[in-house]
Amino acid sequence: MTELDRRTVLRAGLVAGAGVVGGGLLGAGAAPAAPAWRPSGRPVLTHGVQSGDATADSALVWTRADRPGRMLVEVSRRPDLRGARRVTGPVLDPDGDFTGTVRLRGLPAGERLHYRVTVESLDRHGLTSEPLTGALTTAPREHDRQDVRFVWTGDIAGQGWGIAPDFGGMSIFRAMRATRPDFYLCSGDNVYADGPLTETVTLPDGRIWRNLVTPEKSKVAETLAEYRGQYAYNLLDEHLRRFVAEVPQVNQWDDHEVLNNWYPGEILTDERYTERRVDVLAARARQAYREWVPTPLDGRVYRRLSYGSRLDVFVLDMRTWKDPNDGNTYADPSRGLLGRTQREWLVRELTRSRATWKVIAADLPLGLVVPDGPGTQEGVAQGDPGAPAGRELEFAEVLRTAHRAGVTGIVFLTADVHYSAAHHYDPARAAVGDFTPFWEFVSGPAHAGAFGPNALDGTFGPEAVFVHAPPRANTSPAEGFQHFGEVSIDGRSGAFTVHLRDRDGRSLWARTLPAPTR
Repeated sequence: MTELDRRTVLRAGLVAGAGVVGGGLLGAGAAPAAPAWRPSGRPVLTHGVQSGDATADSALVWTRADRPGRMLVEVSRRPDLRGARRVTGPVLDPDGDFTGTVRLRGLPAGERLHYRVTVESLDRHGLTSEPLTGALTTAPREHDRQDVRFVWTGDIAGQGWGIAPDFGGMSIFRAMRATRPDFYLCSGDNVYADGPLTETVTLPDGRIWRNLVTPEKSKVAETLAEYRGQYAYNLLDEHLRRFVAEVPQVNQWDDHEVLNNWYPGEILTDERYTERRVDVLAARARQAYREWVPTPLDGRVYRRLSYGSRLDVFVLDMRTWKDPNDGNTYADPSRGLLGRTQREWLVRELTRSRATWKVIAADLPLGLVVPDGPGTQEGVAQGDPGAPAGRELEFAEVLRTAHRAGVTGIVFLTADVHYSAAHHYDPARAAVGDFTPFWEFVSGPAHAGAFGPNALDGTFGPEAVFVHAPPRANTSPAEGFQHFGEVSIDGRSGAFTVHLRDRDGRSLWARTLPAPTR
């Protein structure tokens, strides 16, 4: 990250509103009032470019400028952008924190495409920024049997471990880029809005970890500007910035985008906060998330993305409708993490899917016990290996309905617990027998303190086939135990190969699952 980029982050103050795209392909927006300051010279793209939700015929492209301007995107099959198609995007203005997103439409399926982004000044027609380039891969068409490769992880810059240039920055993103994935699934905790950074941390061996610190990362996030600053901070890392410029993302949120273990309606007792209403904080956090992350323009987190005939990804939202954290042993089927509408959507879409593999992207693990203080549970499981209770009820319903409908090829992918693991679930070991055996793969953190392992709950019959966890809580990224997962699906055979990798890309464990037979 150049010094200019860092100065721009601090100067702009990360002020105000949502990155908006107008209707249709071109996007629209009225020019805003001029800001109080007027930068001289050409506009500057301050935080690189990103892409997201690449389908068989569309993709999102994102950027941020240092001043009001019109976003322009060119896209081509050619790296030199010769003959590129130009798309006029929205006006980037203070209401959207000078961020903007364009949905490119009419793209060719299953191809590597190249794009170039510029911003044109509103004050001087024809005065544009230096261009920034990126690349993305579109999904195969619905019936294509094409190879698919993707990576996943979560938990970025948490527990006091920020960008430390002396320790190579967030080098795990360099390792993920080296796998040349078609897309990247972030399983939540894109940022740690509740994790202030200090300039130095002394490691157990006496070495000094020196964080890059910005004002927004020096306290817990409460204001909209402070939530925006969490995303701006992560993009100061050169490895992350290069990775997201070349690999389209599929994002979901978890708790630390707002604060640890939050749920709707919660009132805080944490003395660090002057705003104690979590609903107010969550609204600000969600706006910052929508502005700074290339995610669907309608703001919905849960969705289905298809990658040819071999893969459908079902992205869950386990925060927006989450019930309060308590003992999690209730019998009320109307409560849970997903909410009725999302739960019915998941059952319906799993049943309709004809893809060989149905990956459920969950921001909380299914069988691991994730406490939120004594006697209070944050996750699905609660440690009672008996019949489903509490939040287990809605997942029992999903798995039972899918089983009875003959759905095969379900795999859960998650992060959250800050270590890596492979869990196999089988009704022969479970307190319930009405589901088809499946796998859950856990990876992370990407750049945060490492923890674990957590206890497994026996309700759905999990077996920990592989675990890679640190020797103590909050092990720093300097000591390893940073993880990402890689999935490769063979288009011809349908075989699903998963590698659980460390921060340098070394495979710690691998398994190939044959295509299920219906």
